[in-house]
Amino acid sequence: MTKPRSGCPINLTLETLGDRWSLIVVRDIMFGNRRHFRELLTRSDEGIASNILADRLKRLVDAGLLTRADDPTHKQKAVYSLTEKAIELVPLLVYLGAWGRRHLPVTREMAVRQQLLEEGGPTLWDDFMDELRALHLAAPRAPDRASVLARLGEAYRLALEA
Repeated sequence: MTKPRSGCPINLTLETLGDRWSLIVVRDIMFGNRRHFRELLTRSDEGIASNILADRLKRLVDAGLLTRADDPTHKQKAVYSLTEKAIELVPLLVYLGAWGRRHLPVTREMAVRQQLLEEGGPTLWDDFMDELRALHLAAPRAPDRASVLARLGEAYRLALEA
């Protein structure tokens, strides 16, 4: 990270996350469980270029928001995982999406997961963050807890069919 312009928390957050692609990459890993470069490149609705994706992944790793590990199933692949620092972005992403749903021309299928998270409130966000910790940080999770990712995915699938 280059020398920050100031010690303001909003400025520092924007310097870390405020470019056009960083939060999209985090979103796709967080909500789409896309963990490999190729998945992030080909399955993003926004069509990120490969050189931009490579740069953002490196920046996010350097900023401590992602980790990169060799994929044990394929010698030439890497697996990207969220760190605790990134998982704690869930409430911020919910608030950003809520603002977008209220003020911008979103599509139903892209807004449905956002709506569920808004309506679920902090309790659902906490459940989601616990699920992300289990997936990305190998943290223990109660086996009887319903999957928030599965619920969000099902809502998205149903919105696509509508």
